[in-house]
Amino acid sequence: MISYNIFTLTNGLRVIHIPNNSDVAYCGFAVDAGTRDESENQEGMAHFVEHMIFKGTEKRHAWHILNRMERVGGELNAYTNKEETVVYSSFLKEDFERAAELLTDIVFHSTFPQQEIEKEVEVILDEIQSYKDDPSELIFDDFEELLFPSHPLGKNILGKPELLRKFKSNNAKEFTSKLYRTTNMIFFVQGNIDIKKVKRVIGKLTNDIPLLPTYKIRCKPLPYLPIKKILSKETHQAHIMIGSRGYDAYNDKRTGLYLLNNMLGGPGMNSRLNVSLREKRGLVYNVEANLTSYTDTGVFCIYFGCDIHDIDRCISITEKELKKLRDNKLSSSQLDAAKKQIIGQIGVASDNFENNALDISKSFLHYNKVEQPESIFKRIELLNSETLLDVANEMFSEDYLSTLIYK
Repeated sequence: MISYNIFTLTNGLRVIHIPNNSDVAYCGFAVDAGTRDESENQEGMAHFVEHMIFKGTEKRHAWHILNRMERVGGELNAYTNKEETVVYSSFLKEDFERAAELLTDIVFHSTFPQQEIEKEVEVILDEIQSYKDDPSELIFDDFEELLFPSHPLGKNILGKPELLRKFKSNNAKEFTSKLYRTTNMIFFVQGNIDIKKVKRVIGKLTNDIPLLPTYKIRCKPLPYLPIKKILSKETHQAHIMIGSRGYDAYNDKRTGLYLLNNMLGGPGMNSRLNVSLREKRGLVYNVEANLTSYTDTGVFCIYFGCDIHDIDRCISITEKELKKLRDNKLSSSQLDAAKKQIIGQIGVASDNFENNALDISKSFLHYNKVEQPESIFKRIELLNSETLLDVANEMFSEDYLSTLIYK
């Protein structure tokens, strides 16, 4: 069972403290702001801000920021996705105050110096080009654009080069002034650090940050219409995505889809698609199934790469595996094996302290609570074959699936 403490400062900042006995600790800010919170002329702004907060504050230059944790063996990290931006540090427990002070400085006091913007935009442009050179990554973004046309959830996280070149300091300040507010974020800390120290340190560091409401408008996607699309990419290998919109993060059916997704193309080498496409026939090197749950929708997708001449055969085999799950209830032995496997995978994955801290921060940010592993296991154990059959027929129906092909 995960032990944790939560409290809220007078300025509205929620704090979660996860104690353990490790000498390595993690802390950071998780902000409820991602690419879906950008306006049309801001595409790429959330990711741009994530880069730029390391480039200067009211009291630090870029070098001082980068050197602050590195000189004691710690690390600074950040990532941006469609709904969150997370800025965090890993360090030895005695350096908690150093890490918390630095993170508070860059999250609330970044100046986004124009001379640094001009350099960092070039870095992001190189990142975009690198991404475009990897079709096995790019196709995931193009598939989400297929599922969410003309909606922020369908936009590329990295943004558009023509817009990035126009970004100025004031644009970044405007974005953060509206979304980087204490009422729209949480602070998390995991490690062998006393709760009294956490309260004292984070309270002192943020006592000058005002309590301000967050003005954020997220529009729901338009109704989903399945589509099939082929794009010419002149790649040596064909890349294929098959999938649909999935359940949102609050939908009880998500657990059933999670289990079916794991059976189809999870990390296990015994997944149905890996066995049927790779082990039995040698048609693909990599095949995987993935789920992403947003606050009001989701994505289910299957990805594989194959020889161009094998596209139709691979799609046909994939469709047959989906049809099996639609037409046939899992036997009790199949269901028990699937449950045992996914529970074991969750248990093994939970041994990673850094991933734990990030997962807990996301849960606390959106749900204001932490779901215990025992609770997740119980929801999995309660699944029955009838429920899974209903989910399979809803999610894997032929007329509900979209397909994107690079060839």
